[in-house]
Amino acid sequence: MMSFVIHGTTFSDTEQYRQWALEGFNPPDLEGNISPWVYPVLAQIPIFLANIAGPDVYLLIWMLIITVLNAGAMLYLTRGTRRVSGIAPAWWWLVFTVFMGYLSFARVEGITAPIVLVALLFAAKRPLVATVLLSIATWIKVWPAAVIAPIVIVSRKRVKILATGALVSAVVVLGTFLAGGGNHLFDFLTNQGERGMQLEATFSTPWVWLSVFRIGGAKIADNPAINSTEVYGPGAATAAVMMQPLFLLAAAVAALLLVWALRKGAEREELFLEGALMMTTAFIVFNKVGSPQFIIWLAPVIIAGLTHDWDRWKVPAALLMAIAVTTFVIYPLFYTPLIHANPVMAAVLTARNVLLVVLLYWSIRRTVELARRPRPVTGTVSAPAG
Repeated sequence: MMSFVIHGTTFSDTEQYRQWALEGFNPPDLEGNISPWVYPVLAQIPIFLANIAGPDVYLLIWMLIITVLNAGAMLYLTRGTRRVSGIAPAWWWLVFTVFMGYLSFARVEGITAPIVLVALLFAAKRPLVATVLLSIATWIKVWPAAVIAPIVIVSRKRVKILATGALVSAVVVLGTFLAGGGNHLFDFLTNQGERGMQLEATFSTPWVWLSVFRIGGAKIADNPAINSTEVYGPGAATAAVMMQPLFLLAAAVAALLLVWALRKGAEREELFLEGALMMTTAFIVFNKVGSPQFIIWLAPVIIAGLTHDWDRWKVPAALLMAIAVTTFVIYPLFYTPLIHANPVMAAVLTARNVLLVVLLYWSIRRTVELARRPRPVTGTVSAPAG
């Protein structure tokens, strides 16, 4: 990425971020271009901060912001009570970054991932601090809500946790209104509601192969309104409409499974981590967007799980590493052949999506096992029970 920095240019989504930082955050001023309010409001802070030294070094400052956040998370992971148990997970994280760095250093996910990791490590003895961090991260990108839900379900301090999350949200809402952005506060909930099935989404796989074999007029094409590549063909529009209720249903089923396991006597610490993995993976598998950077969502949960119990979590860690490798092949290496319906790249994408489903199955199975055979667990990441 330094080759882009040297020439004063940007990489991937940071080009869009730089445009917002230069032209402001008022959608009418952008002449119909993508609105910055496609993200929750706090995402605008790092997007604007990266322009503090001017547009020519925007990418460099953006990379430094993420580097500092990663360094802080790495320090917290490998110090104190985790000075031994955190070392191997830290190396896993570094190898993961070899493949996912092109995405994590060019997307808002790179900002939120280290915050979520620290929150997961805090969740033990300070669940309210973890809730503050997760609430802030959710107001940057929505996905950390997948980690908040298991904390609320598993913790004995769920009322205080809900109150803390509500307080953080109230401060964000008030600050946004005072800054004059109140009219756009919840645009991120509706900005992408009309989009179709994105190419990389798990449920788009059938239409990818229909496009490869040119069946039924299926095709892969750009949606310039939201800078996305989507699949088109018989039933694709209907599937896009159905994905939102299916997504909500999957989240509800995952929550009910956690409640059931907790009532059956499952050990809270492991249940929290398994629940975070299950909920986050469900957020990806049942999402009609499916952008490659979504894989970054899973890394903090896996790192926390490896720190808690390496032997138990080495299977999902291996699965996620394989997912990262295949995602790297898809983007940035061979994305252009994929959007031109290359059969080899369609096979790689299919393999990646199958691995995601397998990871979801593993987390569901482990949750059920915890409910049926509850047993004490030792580790360095304590339960968010307070």
